[in-house]
Amino acid sequence: MGSTKHPGPMKKTLMPAPKHWVSPIPFGLGKVKPKHIRDTMKIIWENRDNLGYATNIITKGVCDGCALGVAGLQDQTLKGPHLCTTRLNLLRLNTMPAIKPEILHADIDELRKYDSTQLRRLGRIPYPLIRRKGERKFSRITWDEALDIIADKMKKLDPKQYAFYLTSRGITNETYYVAGKVARFLGTNNIDNASRICHSPSKTALKRSVGVGASTCNYQDWIGTDVILFWGSVASNASPVSTKYMLEAKKRGTKIIVVNPYKEPAMEKYWIPSNIESALFGTKLADDFYQVNIGGDIAFMYGIMKHWFDMEEKEYGSAINHEFVKEHVNGYEELKAKAQSYSWDKIVESSGISKERIIELAEFLAKAKNAVYVWALGLTMHSFATDNISQVANLALLRGHLGRKYNGLMPLRGHSSVQGSGEMGADPFSLPGGDFYGDNIKRIEELWGFELPKWQGDVVGVTLENILLPEDHERKIKLYYMSGGNFLETMPDPHFVEKALSELEIRVHQDIILNTSTLLDAKEAVIVLPAKTRYEQEGGGTSTSTERMVYFSPEIEGNKNKIAEARAEWKIYIDLAKRVKPETAHLVDFKDAQEIRNEIAKANPNYDGIQHLKKAGDVFQWGGAWLCEGGICPTPDGRGNLIPVDIPDLNKQPGDFYITTRRGKQFNSMVFKETDPFNGADRYDVLMNPEDAKELRIQEGESIVVYNQYGVFQGRAKFADIARGNLGVHFPEGNFLLPKGRYEQYAMIPDYSIAVKVERADRFTARKDVQYLEKHIEDDELNPPA
Repeated sequence: MGSTKHPGPMKKTLMPAPKHWVSPIPFGLGKVKPKHIRDTMKIIWENRDNLGYATNIITKGVCDGCALGVAGLQDQTLKGPHLCTTRLNLLRLNTMPAIKPEILHADIDELRKYDSTQLRRLGRIPYPLIRRKGERKFSRITWDEALDIIADKMKKLDPKQYAFYLTSRGITNETYYVAGKVARFLGTNNIDNASRICHSPSKTALKRSVGVGASTCNYQDWIGTDVILFWGSVASNASPVSTKYMLEAKKRGTKIIVVNPYKEPAMEKYWIPSNIESALFGTKLADDFYQVNIGGDIAFMYGIMKHWFDMEEKEYGSAINHEFVKEHVNGYEELKAKAQSYSWDKIVESSGISKERIIELAEFLAKAKNAVYVWALGLTMHSFATDNISQVANLALLRGHLGRKYNGLMPLRGHSSVQGSGEMGADPFSLPGGDFYGDNIKRIEELWGFELPKWQGDVVGVTLENILLPEDHERKIKLYYMSGGNFLETMPDPHFVEKALSELEIRVHQDIILNTSTLLDAKEAVIVLPAKTRYEQEGGGTSTSTERMVYFSPEIEGNKNKIAEARAEWKIYIDLAKRVKPETAHLVDFKDAQEIRNEIAKANPNYDGIQHLKKAGDVFQWGGAWLCEGGICPTPDGRGNLIPVDIPDLNKQPGDFYITTRRGKQFNSMVFKETDPFNGADRYDVLMNPEDAKELRIQEGESIVVYNQYGVFQGRAKFADIARGNLGVHFPEGNFLLPKGRYEQYAMIPDYSIAVKVERADRFTARKDVQYLEKHIEDDELNPPA
């Protein structure tokens, strides 16, 4: 592995560049765009009861929002202050007071009238709560009572019958590490985390292609590379600070190309609030859009390769970096044969992009000495996601765009420290420092001093299905312990999820706020435990960014709305372990956060350095500036692997549309605005191509029904610049159309893209009684609870 060190933040270009402006009208007045300055004022007002603490979080803490890794107001990419509205929107979760007792202890049906956004605004969970079977309201209990009930239940169950899950709301590496260790100590491998439903295929694909499960490069590599290819990623919406890096890159001559079915307005024009020039005149981010079909990415990339091999026939070395391939890559001939086996007709039909346009991009990339390939959920949320990403790696390997400055493969993580979750071992396939496999198991057993359970744990989707197994089944999940998360709003088929969660004997919600899933019944009891935020964690905590920077976030004093009974999450796990297995619990005990970091440094050798992070601003990057430096990959033979994948057969029938779920003004399933400030869409708008609508005689704004054999979604048509035959619906509202039990074969991510039919609502209702789908739909299901 290479060891070139990251140089630290670089200076910005001060010269304005009018050629990248959106319009000379200041502040984009009259355009559909986010109103950042107005929103910031609102947020200051919202936090007015705790302003000093809010300011300390912003200036001293590491952002608990996206995974760019802004510490205080600084990051490692560009000099100068960085702040965005996503971070400001999350601020209130850390500063707000407790929920008022009269609301918290009201009848459960009163609480169920609130949606997740309203529940979040009620305030924080003040103390441990329980609601037993048949009880109408939550009652207060002590920590001892709560943990004893959970521990007594665990002692009675086979460890295969309970599961742990950790979300990504600001959870630190220390908590992921302790949770993973405690789960294995208690004898279960059913532990999973939020990256299962976002980037798990990135890790699997990159490991098989280049031997690493993380970004091989830095954000600084964007600035000055020839081209950044954004694949199914709306970085400007998910990670707003990244727009600063894009602007800086454009000023230095970088081209930005976006591959996405929908021409995302936020990637086309953006007003960066913290950059005066951009705040005034806006920035045209993307130089070009390729509006690929949902599921058409593999074919599109084969088109690029096919043209490269044609170029090679005419002139050796005109497209392929032969020197790099010869020295560092396996599988060249197989991949070449595969690419050449597909006809242009097949490639154009699957990708939805014309041969001329594909050739144009292929020739541009063939000339690009440097390129950074960035992708997000548009490539990962498919049943063939791992293949999608190996195909991106194929492009980079053929051109040698790897292991050096201005080049690399970057899965753009959505959440702060979700990169760390698997690296800490909070995942059924991972242990700290490697896979749950072979020598790594032995190594960890020696370090931890106890034997690990050897059976393969299940991923989150499967553990939810296993709740409904027969009573005597050894894998029937009877207790679920969740640190944050709301499966009702993140998993496919919410009706099923609701049924499953209600069938659990005991459900534990360790969280800072209530959400809709907290309010469901359970057969014996629902237990709610108040967690501290990352800024309250004693001894501070660390988080890992997309670019493998490990940042230290200190404990921040001065919270006027302090929740006296909240506890640091890692401490709760240890307390639980002591109750379930008191005689050996010293093996998982840590006296403070520093002790955890000392052990992480041993458990995951990449993290050697974490033990020295002690104060605000401390940071180190594991693996150095570039992984696979000099083309040498950490694979068994030190070479990258070209992987021939198949163009997926979507089995699309005439009249079928393919659906993609997208985020609006939200953070994961937390919705901050009902209307998307980038395109004016509301939560039930269905983005569709005007030509498709015309064929179906659908007017803009008209009520339409999107349906398949799994469910029905009622919304309104909103015309958008989206590839024909594709639709966009919001996540989680559109999850009623997604099937449970369909997973990607390698990473087990649920399938979030599916075929649907579309009709005008009046026509659909008229036909409903005459002929309908296989699945019988109850009337109340047609109007799912908002």
